[in-house]
Amino acid sequence: MPETDLIYSRDEAIAHITINREAHRNAISGQAVRLFLDYLDRAENNPAVRVVCITGAGNRVFCSGADLGGEMATTGAADMFRSYARLLTRLYQFPKPTVARVNGHCLAGGTGFMLACDMVIAREDALFGTPEVNVGLFPMMIGALIFRNVLRKKAMEMILLGERLTAKQALEMGMITRMVPQENFDNEVSKVLSALAAKSPIGMRLGKEAFNAVEGMALGEAVNHLSDQLAKVATTRDATEGITAFLEKRKPVFTGE
Repeated sequence: MPETDLIYSRDEAIAHITINREAHRNAISGQAVRLFLDYLDRAENNPAVRVVCITGAGNRVFCSGADLGGEMATTGAADMFRSYARLLTRLYQFPKPTVARVNGHCLAGGTGFMLACDMVIAREDALFGTPEVNVGLFPMMIGALIFRNVLRKKAMEMILLGERLTAKQALEMGMITRMVPQENFDNEVSKVLSALAAKSPIGMRLGKEAFNAVEGMALGEAVNHLSDQLAKVATTRDATEGITAFLEKRKPVFTGE
């Protein structure tokens, strides 16, 4: 697979990862999944990057899921599934803010990319769903993310029927965070990315790590852990700058320290 199947670019503090297989409905291959992991490492290790935006090429499909004619049809399927599972976990636990720019239909494995991100901004004409059941498969790994976002019975209805949902339905189910008309879509995405890039990098990193750590903890244990983490955040230079800027009625200048 040529490297252009997945594109990494950076616009100042914003890293963009684009699935660049428009002719194949932005279906993802096993090699693309592994390259995706490399790009996340690049974004995490670059201190200039403060937010990551994930999208698909063109204006019709965000991601249609796995490439059924690629490794799925060979003995490499198991390796691809494991790589994809590792990618979902990596993306879900990524220390910097992540935004899914859903610029078209989002189906099957594409749902995993979307739900693993912190925020999902979707065009109002995008369609969503998990059609795996229609070809004798089942949305296994992404189920872990679906049930972290959607009530069980609504999730099971979507999974078992394999029907496509509108962006309005996806919003009501909690799968996306914003539904935007096509004419305002790019402006809304840009506004959100710029707002995130202006926040404290260390504050958001410590906050995300803390929230990931308390998943599954009992209430008392979770609250105590978060109390300790707030004390850590409060000692950062960014916290001092943020409070000072608030008192001085000016915008803070965060350095990530």
